[in-house]
Amino acid sequence: MEKQQDKHLKFRALHDREGAFVIPNPWDAGSARILAAVGFEALATTSAGLAFSIGRRDSAAALARDVILQNARDIVEATELPVSADLEDGFGKDPPVLRRNDFAGGRRRARRWLDRRRNR
Repeated sequence: MEKQQDKHLKFRALHDREGAFVIPNPWDAGSARILAAVGFEALATTSAGLAFSIGRRDSAAALARDVILQNARDIVEATELPVSADLEDGFGKDPPVLRRNDFAGGRRRARRWLDRRRNR
């Protein structure tokens, strides 16, 4: 399995190259494998796709945090492709809740990447 850093570099390269790229939304591990097999270079999870596939509305209140995170984990583990995650509103609006969800590492990496792009 590819390391997280390798996937990050692949994803960044897709953004840095000329032109646009298409990033589809698998709703589960099976659809992720199909999309990888037909040649997509990256994937992005979808809260709507997950919700509709299990008969729920697309709403942060309709899907539990653990369900969304497990689905994202399943998609990431299903292929070697980089995956962008749809994490709604970070599963909360209050700083203590966001801190508990521990997305700070991802935000710091994203901020550094944006800073590098701005300073070119």
